[in-house]
Amino acid sequence: MFGLFKKKSQTEKLQDEYKKIMSEAHKLSQVNRSAGDAKYAEAQDILNKIEAIEGGL
Repeated sequence: MFGLFKKKSQTEKLQDEYKKIMSEAHKLSQVNRSAGDAKYAEAQDILNKIEAIEGGL
């Protein structure tokens, strides 16, 4: 109940965005492979940011 007003950390926000983009990449890869690969590269950039934040702790 008290977690209702808890703000998300930067890492949690990036993880949510990563999951969303990976889902989009999967859907696009079934229709347009090059667009799916571009989304996948975008997701990899976000993953690198997450690893940099976690590595900096």
